Amino acid sequence: QVQLVESGGGLVQAGGSLRLSCAASGRTFGSYAVGWFRQAPGKEREFVARISTNGINTSYADSVKGRFTVSRDNAKNTVYLQMNSLKPEDTAVYYCAAGLVGPRFTYDYWGQGTQVTVSS
Repeated sequence: QVQLVESGGGLVQAGGSLRLSCAASGRTFGSYAVGWFRQAPGKEREFVARISTNGINTSYADSVKGRFTVSRDNAKNTVYLQMNSLKPEDTAVYYCAAGLVGPRFTYDYWGQGTQVTVSS
């Protein structure tokens, strides 16, 4: 079992920055790939970024490429999402999710989410 807790959300002006954290319980967190997702009011949840178990491989949604950076510190059981040049359309609840790498990868564990609001 892995429990995930997001933090770092808040209200920021357009052009500003925030860093979200996803803290995980469990001794084997380094075995889990982690993704960030977001859901805006009235919209479906969408993929934002993903990071591999060792932090070497990352991927991003086109909408955040060049502005967001995902990283992890397995010694601290924490994954980060650095968000720069924020736009009002980035406003959403942000979730982190984790899954064991394998042939049928799924995100099995989800956090409760943290609200990010970007004002224009």
